[in-house]
Amino acid sequence: MILNTGMRTDIPAFFSDWFFKRIKEGYVYVRNPYFPNKVTKYLLNPNVIDCLVFTTKNPKPMLSRLNELKSFGQYWFVTITPYGKEIESNVPDKKEIIESFKELSRAIGKEKIGWRYDPIFISEKYSLSYHIETFEKMASELSGYTEECVISFIDLYEKTKRNFPQVQEVSEEERNIIGKEFSRIGKKYGMVIRTCVEGTSLSKYGVDCSGCMTKPVIEKAINKSLKVPKKKATRDGCDCLLGNDIGVYNTCNHGCVYCYANYNKKSVLDNIRKHNPNSPFLIGKSMKEDIVVEAKQESYIVEELKLF
Repeated sequence: MILNTGMRTDIPAFFSDWFFKRIKEGYVYVRNPYFPNKVTKYLLNPNVIDCLVFTTKNPKPMLSRLNELKSFGQYWFVTITPYGKEIESNVPDKKEIIESFKELSRAIGKEKIGWRYDPIFISEKYSLSYHIETFEKMASELSGYTEECVISFIDLYEKTKRNFPQVQEVSEEERNIIGKEFSRIGKKYGMVIRTCVEGTSLSKYGVDCSGCMTKPVIEKAINKSLKVPKKKATRDGCDCLLGNDIGVYNTCNHGCVYCYANYNKKSVLDNIRKHNPNSPFLIGKSMKEDIVVEAKQESYIVEELKLF
């Protein structure tokens, strides 16, 4: 199975001690975000987890302890955007993130790490030309440390519109310009540009529109073939191996105004106060009304076949 850690929060940036404690103890409890008394227990065992997937804006807190994950297959997304503190108030300096990206790549291999440049929005400050110029500067820095970059355009969720009311949807013309220019830059620096749930309109520029975390992406990262059971897509037009996420909404403290995973800053701070690094839950603890169900976990690896 594939175990995700980063669709709801940023575990490497804020909860790395808790995560390594869970790895050591071999299991984790996850509350259903819509039915809180329903709890899933996942075994953190490399015999059944084929790949741990991380999505982070700051991998640095985990870099010194990567040896504790060496028995697991891994794939990392590291998000590096062009935005300043008025948009991402608590995200580290981008130069620092780039250096951490390089260190991570050297440690695990460039096939196990992808760069995310998203979400893209256009404003007076963050104009088309600004995005193109900054993207090329970042691509030149990351060249040789990854083979792909995932882009997506801002989605106007209700949470996003409430916390970032001035944001505008990216027009079709702007999307096409970005797709064309980013694809050109990607080829120059040895990166495939992929989109995340953006349809297929940018494929005419050489952008890979098949998805960001598809079966081929994971197979390349772990160098093994997978036979994945058919499941209903998490989102329309998405073939990525999502689900099975151990994170919790309203816990990421990066302070990004475009965030879809946080209701508001107060809810994040309230939850962070409930975090106990020794608990099997990321936030809080067991309650007497909990119904705990063990997840159905099995390896998808076709043992004999290695791809690369």
